[in-house]
Amino acid sequence: MPHRIVFSDIDGTLLNSERELSEQTIAQIKRIKDTVPVILISSRMPSAMAHLQEELEITNQPLICYNGGLILVNNKTIHSTYIPTEIISQVHEFNKDQKVHISLYFNDEWFVPQMDFWANREANNTKVTPIVRSTQSVIKEWEITNKGAHKIMCMGEELYIDKMYNFLEETYGNILHLYRSKSTYIEIALKSISKLTAIEILLNSHFKIPISDAVAFGDNYNDIAMLKAVGTGVAVANAKPETLKVADVVTQSGKENGVATYIKNNII
Repeated sequence: MPHRIVFSDIDGTLLNSERELSEQTIAQIKRIKDTVPVILISSRMPSAMAHLQEELEITNQPLICYNGGLILVNNKTIHSTYIPTEIISQVHEFNKDQKVHISLYFNDEWFVPQMDFWANREANNTKVTPIVRSTQSVIKEWEITNKGAHKIMCMGEELYIDKMYNFLEETYGNILHLYRSKSTYIEIALKSISKLTAIEILLNSHFKIPISDAVAFGDNYNDIAMLKAVGTGVAVANAKPETLKVADVVTQSGKENGVATYIKNNII
């Protein structure tokens, strides 16, 4: 299959053990970027991806954020799907005892109720500083301005995250996609969107490239659909067993520059 466009997940796939871009990865993407577009696709917010685009010198390319909930082209929104405030209110109500940290994301805004352990860890990982504001006040503002959450992130001790997950699954299992990236995390988005739906939108509306000519890199459950659909789905060696199973190719792990190795050997 020809590789006319590249889509790559970030965490666990593109970054090394220091959660940074290695010299090899930067070099290989810079080598192909002028002939083969390289698109970052992640559950992250835009500003948590922009510094990576800058390092790779691909700021002219679109961004797929929030697992497909937000697509930006030239820093302008071409697609936006968010969780309505009614659902956010129910999540907040269930969390009355505040055992779970709830982060709310809309476009490039990240709201946290306080700078606790979880907020500080995410800020350190993503190099983004959140806005401290109560969940209730964010909900009220969004009700007035007709906004919602591109992503809800629940973080906390596993016992409380288990309870939150069970509540969400029972109440909104047919509406929400619940992604357990870690035992202490739940990433929440609408089921109607995915990395694959975002890829299809971009290929059809912006690049005019068939999906059979695309190569995608990933490691986790939320990468499975796109790896199955593109012409060449590449999993890094550290990927989940289910992700490895659907991949056309398995490259070295993210920590061992698997994406860079594949690009070096397969994209001229």
